[in-house]
Amino acid sequence: MLTIATANVNGIRAAFRKGMGEWIADRSPDVLLLQEVRATDEIVVDLLGEGWHCVHQACDIKGRAGVAIATRLPFHAVRVGLGNGEPEVPVDTGRWVEADLELADGSLLTVVSTYIHSGTAGTPKMDQKYAHLEKVSTRLRELAAQDQHAVVAGDLNIAHTNDDIKNWKGNLRSAGFLPEERAYLDAWFGMGWVDLGRRLAGAGPGPYTWWSNRGQAFDNDSGWRIDYQLATPGLAERASNARVDRAPSHDTRWSDHAPLLVDYDV
Repeated sequence: MLTIATANVNGIRAAFRKGMGEWIADRSPDVLLLQEVRATDEIVVDLLGEGWHCVHQACDIKGRAGVAIATRLPFHAVRVGLGNGEPEVPVDTGRWVEADLELADGSLLTVVSTYIHSGTAGTPKMDQKYAHLEKVSTRLRELAAQDQHAVVAGDLNIAHTNDDIKNWKGNLRSAGFLPEERAYLDAWFGMGWVDLGRRLAGAGPGPYTWWSNRGQAFDNDSGWRIDYQLATPGLAERASNARVDRAPSHDTRWSDHAPLLVDYDV
């Protein structure tokens, strides 16, 4: 059984100061897909310690974004970014990294860590988000067409349905819940990608994966489900036990996001 965990760490150095290292030791995931790392390659490797194979793309804009894959399994190949060989614009860096992992039976599993723009409705930041989503759609179509299992995971910064956001009525015009954004998820699921968090957790509302630091959002479980593990159909049939590892209290969190873990029989 292979356990894959995805987590927006909201700065890996701060997360380790707050207990992320102890969480890793306790949960023992085989693969860690991390977003908002906000650190250098050297810092990521040093914090994770020995025994991990790691690939990381830092953002060209200091202090922002950053995605990483850390795995106990050896890499067969790694690919960084969505530039298709061309330089990415700085705002798109630190948002996509993928690796092919060698499984025990010799087959390959593609894993992706992605961090989608948050965006701000009615501003150029939304144009940047939609442009990036187009690149993601192209790559997802390519991955879905290959003869190989794949899982794409991370902070997509989009809640798909009313069951994925507590205050959906109050956020109909907010970035992260706009109809145009949600339509991308519809399209990805139409390609065959399976939302394991929803399939394995059953009907909502929730479980949520992110809570604003404003007010009592965490204590009232007024959250958003914006962290996903999307699997190709064959891999989805081998997935079980999806769980959002929500901290027991606000002061025991090591990020404003909760990790999402899924077990795979591969």
